[in-house]
Amino acid sequence: MRTTKALTALYRESGRKMTVQRQFIFDALQGKVSHPSAEMIFEEVRTKMPTISLKTVYQTLNELAEMGEVAALDLGTGMARFDPNVDHDHHHLVCRSCGAIRDLFVDFDGLAIDSSEAQGFQVSEAEVVFRGLCASCASAESLEMA
Repeated sequence: MRTTKALTALYRESGRKMTVQRQFIFDALQGKVSHPSAEMIFEEVRTKMPTISLKTVYQTLNELAEMGEVAALDLGTGMARFDPNVDHDHHHLVCRSCGAIRDLFVDFDGLAIDSSEAQGFQVSEAEVVFRGLCASCASAESLEMA
């Protein structure tokens, strides 16, 4: 993901209004590997700017997604999640218990759909999602079974 400074310049170049709220949102996304929801970003930013609205966070995240600066994900966790790692193609690991999401950098050589099976779709990309238990949830489940 681009730096806050680079995102600010990109926003201005694209004719979008740059605000302090957006800068806080950009800052909150930096280095995030947890694929935060808008609500998670809202809670983090609100500690620094109590007057920010959840609507502003959603609008900014959706604009960033439209610009290709974050990926909006629906991985079945009950809420949209936002992935700031758009520089490298990757897949995802999703914890079926707590909803944690992590990037998975693995190549699946030969992953393709035969044109006879594509049902008229022109497939341009594929994403694989692995579901299971993260280390914390697996450990807790083991303790419950003991």
